Amino acid sequence: MVAALPYKRLAAFYFAFFAVLGVLAPYWGPYLRHRGFTAAEIGTLIALLHATKIIAPNLWGWVADRTGARMAIIRMACLITLVSFTGVLLPGGLVWMAVVMMGFSFFWNAALPQFEANTLSHLGTHTHAYPRIRLWGTVGFMLAVLAVGEGVDQLGVEIVPYVLLGLFFVLAMVSMSVPQAARFSGADPEGGLQAVLLAPRVWGLLGACFLLQASHGPFYAFYSIYLQDHGYSGTAIGLLWAVALVAEIGVFLLMPRWLPRFGHRALLVTAMALGVLRWLLVGAFPAWVAAQVLAQLMHAATYGVYHAAAIALIDRYFTGGLQGRGQAIYSSMTFGAGVALGSFVAGMLWESAGGAYTFYLAAALAAASGLLAYWAVPGLRARVDLPA
Repeated sequence: MVAALPYKRLAAFYFAFFAVLGVLAPYWGPYLRHRGFTAAEIGTLIALLHATKIIAPNLWGWVADRTGARMAIIRMACLITLVSFTGVLLPGGLVWMAVVMMGFSFFWNAALPQFEANTLSHLGTHTHAYPRIRLWGTVGFMLAVLAVGEGVDQLGVEIVPYVLLGLFFVLAMVSMSVPQAARFSGADPEGGLQAVLLAPRVWGLLGACFLLQASHGPFYAFYSIYLQDHGYSGTAIGLLWAVALVAEIGVFLLMPRWLPRFGHRALLVTAMALGVLRWLLVGAFPAWVAAQVLAQLMHAATYGVYHAAAIALIDRYFTGGLQGRGQAIYSSMTFGAGVALGSFVAGMLWESAGGAYTFYLAAALAAASGLLAYWAVPGLRARVDLPA
């Protein structure tokens, strides 16, 4: 199976998909502020961007598992995203921007969970190789962050929607080249989806992931604005994001060795503990460049280590015909509901409580996620899969 793996085409999709995110995450908040939206409105709009992950992946995951047409759904989602995003170029206030963002993100957010399921199906029993494919997404994110950061400094933040439109076009074209893996492998878990979700190991894992991603809400919505307000240029902001991504690439290369050596629980709890330290550093020392570099290096843990360990568990728990829905539920609970709630609350607190205290709240959420993960995730010598 590894010999027949369409590595380059899988990697190209991750590269293009996360290049889009490499523009949205750092520069969409500043672009919205450029268009005149307030902090509360920006927090709400960013929350809506992530909130569509609560519904869209589950709907399309159900369709994909029922029909087996996973790549057809991904291609359709990418094309509709491209068309829907053109609405951003039209003038309009909060309501119009909210409608456009919900429209394009409803389809864009549907693509990745199904692509994850397709990739893991291609890998079969070799899921330890996943991080070395996924790291190309990080490369795409990093190059987009650096290039657009320089572009914003030279041409202004108004270039952001045009760059995104071009990247959505590339993503749609790349999706056409990726082959579909076998429909699914392995038997369905006994008792079906409900039995899996009711298992303490599963809902405990999802709850811990939800809390950690909620702690990232202020970061995704306001970190670039936070740095702008403390005198950082667009290039400097891009470089700080790039630091995080270089560290993340290193982690993805090491995870195939770390997972069997340290186990899922140790890696998840360590990542969440470093999340506490990361948000404390961001909140307390915004003007100290060294502190921000250190905080960004911790992205290797709070995203890279966390995601590689969590997605390996999700693949183990949701087998057979539940693969697509398993990935969709994970995406919905974490990068959807978690980030949406964190972004919305950050928007409400940003001007009243201040940026620093908003990040202190994020640190508290990361601490809670670590405690829940320690309770829910089996240790290195325990069985990781669900009991029969």
